[in-house]
Amino acid sequence: MPDPAADRDLRIRLAAFDWLREQADLYDGVLPWTVLSKGFEFEGARVPLVAMQGIFKPKVLPEIPLTIRTASHDPYHDDLAGDGGVLRYAYRGDDPWHRDNRGLLLAMERRVPLIYLYGIAEGKYVPAWPVLIVGDDPAHKMFTVQIEDSGRVRRDVSPTGEGQLRLEPPAPDAGADARRSYITRAFQARLHQRAFRERVLGAYKTQCALCRLRHEELLDAAPIIGDTEPDGEPVIPNGLALCKLHHAAYDRNFLTVTPAYVIEVRPSILAEEDGPMLLHGLKEMHGREIYLPHHREHHPDRDRLERRYRRFRAAG
Repeated sequence: MPDPAADRDLRIRLAAFDWLREQADLYDGVLPWTVLSKGFEFEGARVPLVAMQGIFKPKVLPEIPLTIRTASHDPYHDDLAGDGGVLRYAYRGDDPWHRDNRGLLLAMERRVPLIYLYGIAEGKYVPAWPVLIVGDDPAHKMFTVQIEDSGRVRRDVSPTGEGQLRLEPPAPDAGADARRSYITRAFQARLHQRAFRERVLGAYKTQCALCRLRHEELLDAAPIIGDTEPDGEPVIPNGLALCKLHHAAYDRNFLTVTPAYVIEVRPSILAEEDGPMLLHGLKEMHGREIYLPHHREHHPDRDRLERRYRRFRAAG
């Protein structure tokens, strides 16, 4: 017999997934607290996705939380190692029977999907959905979290044109564990990339180090040494805040930054004749000093710049 309360609970969650997908596209995968706290509307009720507590259940849901959240300065030491394709999420406080912990136990028992929000900077979160609570470790006061394939969230369209979201059950096949591990690794990689961008842009006060363009949507964090190399860590001294034009030019060796923090444009580019974009966007950069972060420890690492500069010179 259908359970109206359970059906409404699932419809709210699937509406949250639908809204979250739209917002992630709009905000390039990093959602601000202001957007998450405002949330969306469901049948005339406001549904926020966050509050001050990490395990959050909006008022429209009767028992089970909608989101779990890890802050950028996490006091609970949530584990993103992802061993076996799963993550670990800390209890709220020391009482395993706290209502928030009980809510996650119910989510585990009923296999109710949640949203995981991971903080990469103050007030900025990378979401993962749907996630399931698949284990409980009372001795260490930790839950085990499994990230599922968002492709399991489907929209059925009736002959009348009305749409309804549904969550497909997982396929019990031999490749399920491998897919789950891949999804977890992809989420971890996305976290590192987004966190690197936020840290670098923050150090450069959200402006291009070459031309000082300040539109965040047009800025990237350009690594000096790529992450496939041993010292290509996602740390601020291995990054430059660059607008998309200068990032593309930097990656293709049209220009570089010397260990003395001076911009050098490739001689063949300096010799070209073209329109005003080449002149003002690239050629006039030659010989200028870059804008540096306020804190010296955030300045580009000179050894990494030297290595990159040697490659630039070798590329001609």
